[in-house]
Amino acid sequence: MNAAEALWKENLQRLGGFIRAQRQFHRLSQRELAKLADLSDTYMSQLERGLHEPSIRVLRAVADSLGMNASQLIMYAAGLPLDDDDITTEEAIRRDPRFTDAQRRALLGVVKSYLESNDT
Repeated sequence: MNAAEALWKENLQRLGGFIRAQRQFHRLSQRELAKLADLSDTYMSQLERGLHEPSIRVLRAVADSLGMNASQLIMYAAGLPLDDDDITTEEAIRRDPRFTDAQRRALLGVVKSYLESNDT
């Protein structure tokens, strides 16, 4: 495997790990997310393990199913830098590797409650 292939494989694994983390944050099983995104259970499993290169349609469906901005997930999948001006607080919390999953859930819950109180 050449360096470019190795880099792309690493990127797919990183994407799969990100999707898995988001699914777990939303307390969905692979089967539930697959159903929401209109994908097979097997495909979802392989996607999370970095064994498939998803199409734009698949990325949009997964993002929609997770309540994420599809363009952000597509940029993340492509390994392209994201414009930090467009990143929401929630997205920054999700991406920050310094937090544990439990800390992410807690922080996102606090942010959500503040935003909901602003809407009323």
